[in-house]
Amino acid sequence: MTPAHFSFSSAFILGLMGLAFHRTHLLSALLCLEGMMLSLFIALSLWALQLETTGHSSAPMLLLAFSACEASAGLALLVATARTHGTDRLQSLNLLQC
Repeated sequence: MTPAHFSFSSAFILGLMGLAFHRTHLLSALLCLEGMMLSLFIALSLWALQLETTGHSSAPMLLLAFSACEASAGLALLVATARTHGTDRLQSLNLLQC
C-alpha cells in the first residue's frame, strides 16, 4: 500500500468513524460527510491521473458536483432545523413528531 493510498483510506475511515460515533450535532455530521467526500475526490483524481486516460477524468468532477449538491442540501436542512427546533442537536430531532 502506497503512502498516498494509506492517507486517503485513513482519512475516509476517520470521517466514517466520526460520523458513526460522534453524532451530537448535525453540523459535525455534515463536516464528517464533507471530509469523506473530499478524500474520495482526491483519491479519484489521483487514480485518474495515474491511469492517464481521458475516459476516467470526468469522474472526479462528477463526484465534486454531487458533493456540492449534498452540501447545499445538508446546509438547507441545518438552517431549517435550527429555525424550527432552535438547535442542531440530533437528539432533539424526532421524525415521528412531524
